[in-house]
Amino acid sequence: MSTRFRSALMAGAAAVLGLALTACGGSDAGSGQQAGGQAGAPARTLTVSAAASLTSVYQQLGTEFQNANPGTTVTFNFGGSDSLAQQVVQGAPADVLATASSRTMQTAVQAGKIQGEPVVYATNSLQIAVAPNNPKQITDLAAMARPGVISVVCAPAVPCGAAAEAAEKAAGVTLTPASEEQDVKGVLNRVQTGNADAGLVYVTDVRSAQGKVQGVDFPQASAQGAVQSYPIGVVTGSQNADLAQNWVNFVRGPEGTAALQQAGFVTK
Repeated sequence: MSTRFRSALMAGAAAVLGLALTACGGSDAGSGQQAGGQAGAPARTLTVSAAASLTSVYQQLGTEFQNANPGTTVTFNFGGSDSLAQQVVQGAPADVLATASSRTMQTAVQAGKIQGEPVVYATNSLQIAVAPNNPKQITDLAAMARPGVISVVCAPAVPCGAAAEAAEKAAGVTLTPASEEQDVKGVLNRVQTGNADAGLVYVTDVRSAQGKVQGVDFPQASAQGAVQSYPIGVVTGSQNADLAQNWVNFVRGPEGTAALQQAGFVTK
């Protein structure tokens, strides 16, 4: 075989190999465009107004929901349930309302601001939050009322405050708190920062503090009115009603139930 003929054969083989590589590259690019098409779904923002005690678990679920729904961004408005319900009634933008009591949810329901009937999907109970190792030896509500003990609770209008009042009544104890916070995270923060010796929060709040506070159980936490139900509903007039319903289903589904239980909620 002549050198010239051998060179021609090698050149031809190289050309065929180049075409094959180009074809493979075209296939990869096509796959990339398809994946990009999925990731590039129409951008949508879901606004969820939720009780402060849901902060940690909802943020976790928000990330999972976004991963399961490409193009979706979940934004949260956390706060006291009574304030959130009033905001919805007054027309504040929200697609979902999730409160820490049925009473506060009824504010929005009665104003016609919730589509259909809200669904209760979890309950939460009170604990006394104290500093690690419980230096003041707070063992019950009566101990919170001792002279020299700085206690904090939620304001009566918010669910954790209503729960605290029910527990006090059941125990026959009247607390004189140093402050009445507008949401349960405010109470937790005061204990965490050492500005209070004890505070009435939810079991889930103690757990979310990850060792920065210690939780003390007390019998009246299970008294009538002290255990709070958590309802959720789609806000009337939502521009993302289908996405909002998907969120409700997600929270009530296997992923949501697992996350809620891990956070300390009792699921329905």
